[in-house]
Order: sequence, then C-alpha cells, then structure tokens
Amino acid sequence: MKKRLKKTIPFLLLILTGIVSADYSFLVSQEKQANLNVLLITIDTIRPDRLSCYSRKYLQTPHIETLASKGILFKRAFAHNPTTLPSHANILLGTTPLYHGVHDNSNFIVAQDFLTLAEHLESKTYSTGAFVGAFPLDSRFGLTQGFDVYDDSYPSKSSIAFAFTERIAERVIDEALGWMKKQNSPWFCWIHLWDPHAPYIPPEPFKSKFKDEPYSGEVAYVDYALGKLFDYLEKNSLMENTLIILTGDHGESLGEHGELTHGYFAYNSTLWVPLIIVGPGVNSGQTDQYASHIDIFPTVCDFLGIEKPAFLQGVSLLPLIRGEKIKKRAIYFESLEAYYNSGWASLRGFIEEEKKFIDSPIPEFYSLENDFDEKINLIKKINLEKYQKKLKKMEEEFSFPLKGQVVQKIDREAQEKLRSLGYLASPVPQLKKNFGPEYDLKTLLPFQKKLNRAIMFYDEGRMEQSIKLLNEIIQKRKDFAAAYTHLSHIYKNQGRIEKAIQVMEEGYNNNPNNYTIISTYGILLIEEGRLDKGIEALQQGLALLDFDPELWNYLGVAYWKKGNYEKALEHYRKALSLDNNDAVILNNLGTLFLSIFIRNKKVDAHSQSVEYFKKAIELDPDLASGYNGLGGAYKIIGKIDGAISCWEKSLELNPNYDFPVYNLGMAYYEKGDKAQALRYFKKYLALKADIISHEEKRKIEDLIQKCKL
Repeated sequence: MKKRLKKTIPFLLLILTGIVSADYSFLVSQEKQANLNVLLITIDTIRPDRLSCYSRKYLQTPHIETLASKGILFKRAFAHNPTTLPSHANILLGTTPLYHGVHDNSNFIVAQDFLTLAEHLESKTYSTGAFVGAFPLDSRFGLTQGFDVYDDSYPSKSSIAFAFTERIAERVIDEALGWMKKQNSPWFCWIHLWDPHAPYIPPEPFKSKFKDEPYSGEVAYVDYALGKLFDYLEKNSLMENTLIILTGDHGESLGEHGELTHGYFAYNSTLWVPLIIVGPGVNSGQTDQYASHIDIFPTVCDFLGIEKPAFLQGVSLLPLIRGEKIKKRAIYFESLEAYYNSGWASLRGFIEEEKKFIDSPIPEFYSLENDFDEKINLIKKINLEKYQKKLKKMEEEFSFPLKGQVVQKIDREAQEKLRSLGYLASPVPQLKKNFGPEYDLKTLLPFQKKLNRAIMFYDEGRMEQSIKLLNEIIQKRKDFAAAYTHLSHIYKNQGRIEKAIQVMEEGYNNNPNNYTIISTYGILLIEEGRLDKGIEALQQGLALLDFDPELWNYLGVAYWKKGNYEKALEHYRKALSLDNNDAVILNNLGTLFLSIFIRNKKVDAHSQSVEYFKKAIELDPDLASGYNGLGGAYKIIGKIDGAISCWEKSLELNPNYDFPVYNLGMAYYEKGDKAQALRYFKKYLALKADIISHEEKRKIEDLIQKCKL
C-alpha cells in the first residue's frame, strides 16, 4: 500500500483555474452537502447489457440492480477511450485525452501539472483513498495525485502469461472497507474492480454456472463482491450521506465488428458504459440523454456545492437528476493504441445528436437512434468534409494550452506487463500524420485477430497452433513487435531457448529501433547467460529510453553475474530511483548484498541483504524468490531453522521453484534428517534432470544414495 503526502495545487493550475458557482440545494441541505462522502466505483471492461438493470438477456446482477433502483441510471453514457488508463484519467481529471495527453496504456503517465478530482476534494478537507485491481492503474502512471492512500498491492508477476497482475474484487473491496472504517471525516473513495477483463476466469461457483459464458461469470462475480460493500454502507447508514457513482472504464467487444476484446476499434461495444448515480435527494429514474466520463467531475462538484475548476470539459449532470434537460453537445472519442504502438492509422471521432462520426482512412458514420450496434455505414450519405472540419475544431478547442509538454514515458516492466490481449506496448520512433486505406484498422484487423487467437490458443495449451499463427503474422508483418515477443515467450517456456533467441534476433534485425524488441531481446540474452551481448542490447535500449527501471535492473543482473558488484549496485540503485516500490529490484539488491557478504564478510552487507529481502516480501508477499533469498541469508549465518522456514514458504508459493528445493535438501542433509533430504533431492532431480549438467546430476544422485544409507 502506497501513501501519498498531501500537495498544493500547482501554480500553473492556479492561473488556469477559475470558479463557477452552482446552487443545487434542492438535493440536500448545505450542511449535509458539506459532509457527504463520495464513492466512485469503476468496473473494468464492463458491458452495460451484462447488467440486469440495463438488460435481462444474459444474467441477473441483483446488487447493482438494487443500487440503480435507488438513483438515476444513464442509458447512454460513453467513454472517450476503449482502454483503462486514459479512461480513468478522463474521469479523474474531467478532461479528454486531447487536454491531459494520456492516449493509451503503454506510453503515457499523467503529468503532475493537472488537478485531479482527488486533489480538489482533498483541498476541501476530504480524506482520500484509492483501491485499484490491476497493473494498468499502478501508482507509477500518475493517478496517485491527491490520494492519501493509493493501494495497488497486487503481485509482482501474473500467474497467467500475457495477462496483467491483478487481485480479485473481494480483496480490493476488503481493503477499501478497512480504510473506510478508520475514517472520521468526509471521505472520497475510488474502488476499481478489474475482474471482467480478459482472460475470463471467474471463481467458483461462477465458473461452473457460466462455463459457456465466462465473461458473464466475471460480471456476476463482481456483482456478488459488491454486495458486501453495499451491505456495509446500508448497515452503517452511509447510504444516507454518500454520493455513489458506478461506471465502467470501457466495454468489451466479444467478437462484434471482428474485435475480440477492446482497445482496437471505437464502436459502441467498447465505448458504451454503464453510469449510475445514487445520493441523498436523488430520485429513482432513467434518462436517455447522452453523458460521458468527463461529466463526472463537474457533477460531483455541483452535488457537493463546491466550485468547479474552469478547465473542466464536461457538464454537470445534476439537471438530468432533477428531471430537466441539458444542452446536447458533441462527445469526443479516440482509439490510438495501434497508432502509438504499431504505427497504424489513428482513429478519432465524435457522437452528437444521436449520430456518430468515425474518422479514419476509411471513415464511418452511423445513426445511433436506429442503429446503435453500428451495422450500417452511412458515410456516403453525408458531407464528409463538414464532419472532418467539426472534428478538427473539437481537437483544437479541447487541447491543453501547453500541449506537447505532457509526460510520455513508461518503463520496461510496464511494457512487458502491458502486452496482453490487444495491448501491444511498443513505442513507435516516428509517427506518421497521413495514412492510406492500407493502414486503416479495419484493413489490418486480420493480423490483430490472429494475435488474439494465438494468445487464446496459448491459454488453452494449444502451443503449436499458437506458434503457427504467430509465424504467419511475422511472415506478413515484419513490423508487428507483439508477434515476435509472444512467439519467443512460448519457445522459452517450452525450453527451446535457441529458438526463442532466434525469434528475437530476427525481430531485432527487422526492427532495429523498436524498443520493445530490443529490450526483450537483451533481457532474454542476460537470462540465458549471454551477458556481453545482452549488455550491448540493453545499452542500445537505454539510448532510446533511459528512464526504464527494468533495463537498469537487468543490467544490474548482468554485472552481478559477471562478478562486478560495484557496477551491479550502480545499476540497481538507478533502477530503484526510478521505481522504489518494485519488489523484484529490491530482491535483486538483497541477492547482491548477500554476494558481497560472502565475498568479503562485511557485516553491514549481510544486514542490508536481509533488509532488502524483507522489503521485497513486504511489497509482494507472493514473491517466492524473496523468501528463497532470505533463507539463504539466514543459512549463511547459521540460522538453519529460519532458513528452512523461508525455503518452505518459497516452495509453497512456487512448487516448481528449483532453488528452494535444492536448498531444503542440503539443509535437511546437514541437519541429519536424511528422509526429508532424500525427498527434496528426488524432487530436484525430477525438476532438473533434463537440463542440468552430467556432473551436477551425478552429484545429486550421490547425495540420494547417501540419504538411503
């Protein structure tokens, strides 16, 4: 859990921010407004038609439906992006990506110059807490601003390949409830639930109940988990003084328009989101008027009776809550994941007067009143130039006055974790401005679909089918970085190391300036002991992006393996300066100081080693290597029982982790417990027999024989 100090509003924003007053005292008295809590719930990857308050076609979601019955449901609310980080930036900053500059998950962080909803409420003496479910909202991406507590305590690594690290909804909600119970003043709490995101693996009994519709099973589970939160609010009379806003960051295509998940196109399957607002004085009802994510910030301000910052680009929805109308306006949207990560055509557009214009090399136009599913493209029936001019004008009006100074950088660990089901995460050195139809996302969809199918085949254990599809992509698109990295990953997991390296070398030769390929290639070389070549590749990567902690971390690993502890320490410290909450870097520092202690017996090196291992475990209690390292630190000073306890914990977390298996065998052998030693030596041989040297194998076999005597 990461705590952030309260901060003042930046001077830039004091210049840009004005005050707009509003009087909506018809809702609650001024005194009550000043004491209202604010609860923002964002459900990742949620389709409104999977919530029974919107549609009863697929499943029942009783807890969310009950919540909706207490307030107003917006039947037509839209995201501005079909990806997680930009959508949450839109919600918490009250501006479009044109203003704040965060356009996708993989290349951007939120600049600190912008005022967040949390900061604004914090300035009104609110306690603020955020509890997020997965890595795309990690603290490194900048949304921590204004939160006293920003809880992103999920594991360092995902147990599923090509997937984000996450924690299930119940755990997120439990942490949020623990925080709420400690508050004795008005609070703002943001809860983000990741579960509906692919891969769809709901816990039981939802997995069995929805075996043919696992996505719906994930939604059903989230509704179940929210029941505990809503029960707490009811039982503690918090419903009476809490403004609750429930929405989704984006939807899920589930095959519509040929898109399996989200982040590629910008059809309503991924832009349409639920929006429910419940609070004191809000009558039950529904509205057909269009709303968007940037409307949430000004709505909260008006509901609480506090000033609205002048930079907000949305409108307050309070008139709709009291049964009035609001002026119809254009809602901007974009999908730039493929543009920034693959160099393919950009996709932008707007929704206005129940019409939707999508600008791309092959433009589209839909009448949402008659064709909400966007099946009939009416582009030939409109004045294209008129709509393109309108879009260009919107882009100019919504852009930030200091456009171009927004931070656009993200680290290598993030690059690795963001390669999941459509998130490509590969910065393009030079972005084109003009594209022909051959670069339209609809034209290039077959390659994206092949990648998604390859990942799904991998998840299902169908390795050869996955390999075949990835090779087909590479043959046709030499510039598709994700195909190389996924294929190399599969070969590596199969133990086909030479093939894995060969694939990345081919990717490197075809894309010599592609950061993701260079960094993945260099890390693979270092992991396989080809240190000099790996160092050379990673140094080339640093020439492209020198703010990536993972590159510095692996350079540290390389120098540690070469025995150059001074250079290893230099690189690890640089990595830690870029991300001081990375459990893997801390664990590596623990290993380094243990090596220094073994070499020169400096007592302070041993104490630093233990300290770093403990910090790593504290940040990630599931980090098996942390327990293994701590066990080594205890063993070397004679604390054999403490070492055994750590190694057993490490093995409990990862039953196939070879180091603690060997260490336990030797520890029990030295203690004279030959039965236990025999058990672990046999396990070690079963795990490593095919890959260890003949000499090492003979050594283990000799130990096994001695244990039998």
